[in-house]
Amino acid sequence: MSIGDLGNIMKQAQQLQERLSQVQDTVARRTVEAAAGGGMVKVVVNGKHELLSLTLDPAVLKEDVELVQDLVIAAVNEGIRNAQKMVAEEMTKATGGLKIPGLG
Repeated sequence: MSIGDLGNIMKQAQQLQERLSQVQDTVARRTVEAAAGGGMVKVVVNGKHELLSLTLDPAVLKEDVELVQDLVIAAVNEGIRNAQKMVAEEMTKATGGLKIPGLG
């Protein structure tokens, strides 16, 4: 491998790093939604896997506390899975399908 080849590889790695940084910034601002209990519990999660909102249908509050807790947990977990999927899809687009350990 020549010095020129090494320089080219380093330039490509830097470009990939910049693209990945841009994707991380973009997905951090994007949101996904999820619901449980037929929509009685709804959540919004961002690309940083943060819960941004939780909406409860007033009817669900008339239910057993354990049922409400289970529905909230189910909705939050689904929201996190949806966010992880969205991030992975965007990273795959940015890397052209290249598998990079620790990303996506």
